[in-house]
Amino acid sequence: MQSHHHAGTMPPSAWVRAHAHLVPTGRVLDLACGSGRHARFFAAAGWPVLAVDRDATALQALAGVDLIETRGCELETGAWPLQAATFAGVVVTHYLHRPRRAELMALLQAGGVLIYETFMAGHERHGRPSRPEFLLQPGELLDWAHLFGLEVLAFEEATVRIPREACLQRLCARRPLDRSILEVPTTHYPLPTE
Repeated sequence: MQSHHHAGTMPPSAWVRAHAHLVPTGRVLDLACGSGRHARFFAAAGWPVLAVDRDATALQALAGVDLIETRGCELETGAWPLQAATFAGVVVTHYLHRPRRAELMALLQAGGVLIYETFMAGHERHGRPSRPEFLLQPGELLDWAHLFGLEVLAFEEATVRIPREACLQRLCARRPLDRSILEVPTTHYPLPTE
């Protein structure tokens, strides 16, 4: 699924702004960056950023912006284009491609922070995306964090009305400092029930 941002029309996500200070010093990845609203936000705050998207036209809007490097690449088919790269922060908004979640989690360096926000089940009532493969299930990002050994710093499921009505799931999680090598468990850890 492609991100649907248009230059100048959307401010940085409130979730991203609220948790950006948790990202340690180092390079930030804006994955499926669209027009680059979050790449611009982090670069303006002093982080070097790699902005990645398959839409070369969207990336052109970021050309020449201080501290931002762009890379046009296909994230869903073929070889993973970010093999062996790691980042202090990984930001993903309005994008979901489950088959690449292990590669996504491997992008976090020890102590690195993932800030993720995208649509969840229920959003189909409000428009696109409406297909199940593009909508998170309840608690799914929490499941991912537990599965890949991340420390959950914040999690939220909410229906928002600004900038438009949407059902969103949001996660901020950190790779522990003592787990620099990704160990993918062979079993799925169930979440505790209340």
